[in-house]
Amino acid sequence: MKRRLNQLSAYTLVSGLYFLVSFFSWLFKYFNNRYNNYSIFKYVYYHTVQQKNLYNYYPAEYGDSNHYGVVFSLIIAPFALLPDGAGFLLFCVLNAALIVLAIRMLPLPSKHKMFIMLFSVMEFANASHYIQFNAVITAIIIFSFLLVEDEKDEWATLFIVLGTLIKLYPIVGITFFLFSKHKVKFVIWGFIWTGVFLALPMLISSRQFVLQCYIDWYESLHAKNIENLGLNSSQDISVMGTARHLTRNINIPNWPFLLLGVMGFGLPLLRLKQYAFQRFRYQVLASALMLIVLFSTGSEHPTYIIAVVGATLWIFMKEKPFTRTNIVLLVLLVLITGLGPTDAFPKYIRHEFINKYVMKAWPCIAVWCIITYELMFKNFANAGALTQKKQQINTEPELVLV
Repeated sequence: MKRRLNQLSAYTLVSGLYFLVSFFSWLFKYFNNRYNNYSIFKYVYYHTVQQKNLYNYYPAEYGDSNHYGVVFSLIIAPFALLPDGAGFLLFCVLNAALIVLAIRMLPLPSKHKMFIMLFSVMEFANASHYIQFNAVITAIIIFSFLLVEDEKDEWATLFIVLGTLIKLYPIVGITFFLFSKHKVKFVIWGFIWTGVFLALPMLISSRQFVLQCYIDWYESLHAKNIENLGLNSSQDISVMGTARHLTRNINIPNWPFLLLGVMGFGLPLLRLKQYAFQRFRYQVLASALMLIVLFSTGSEHPTYIIAVVGATLWIFMKEKPFTRTNIVLLVLLVLITGLGPTDAFPKYIRHEFINKYVMKAWPCIAVWCIITYELMFKNFANAGALTQKKQQINTEPELVLV
């Protein structure tokens, strides 16, 4: 009993840390009037209602521009309608709540889920500090996978379609169709939810405006992709960005690396007999979470909450996660990926090494390569299942923090 209480306390403490990070991010940003990103999100709702181009610049309202789909207007509406202080705070809490819930739903021992949260909290702090939606995007991808695992394809496709129409990254969830036991149901509900979420914003706007938004969105993302390629850009923290920064050559094209990513992610999916094994499927989830970040020119410092959750999921889904190799990877994920671009390192080291050569991506690239190698060649028939029977879980050795 004492061990169980100690584990529960440790798990609750780490979960609470996410809410504490969110609260302090809100406190610092709101009272210093430094919540520009939240203003961008808020005005997605108001501009949709007013039928104003969502992707134009509005310097009187906020800096930079929006890059989220028009359906996001409905997601942000409950927050936008509140005073900024309350809406912004609840938005921060939502990010913490959904990622904590998503990790909690993973079929892993509580201590392993606790470690996933613990080793990902630095990246959550980065995303929260920059007032990003990436923690929710992470949760959406995990939810869609878990719902396919639970044979609830009608709800899995809801998350895939909604997430894709908000910020493209969750489109990777289409891959989970391969693991579905109800593929016809998956396809039918995919089309149903697509129709629903294409139409819903029309309730607060107009049909013509919403359809035009998708054209404008494509043009906005295309222009942003070109803008991201500069060596002084804060984005393009990716595999191809690493090549461009190491060689100092911005003319290196994306396509060879995108082809590499497609092959690395796609070839293991040809191993149809491995689909039967739970650890193979969950390792594909980990790979997917990392793929969408590592092969995107839009990847930036706060985007890496998605990739790091994928990396730590892969490590802590193992029966023995604390091997020498994994410990080294965890240290690198925290020090270089998490803390590297922050004030934890002297300015000279950040500017002349970590940022100059986008070293933030390096540990994640290493993890993704190992994941890909295992997915290609490992026989998961001998790996065992992640889940255990309830009576076995009740007698599992507990983690004691002293």
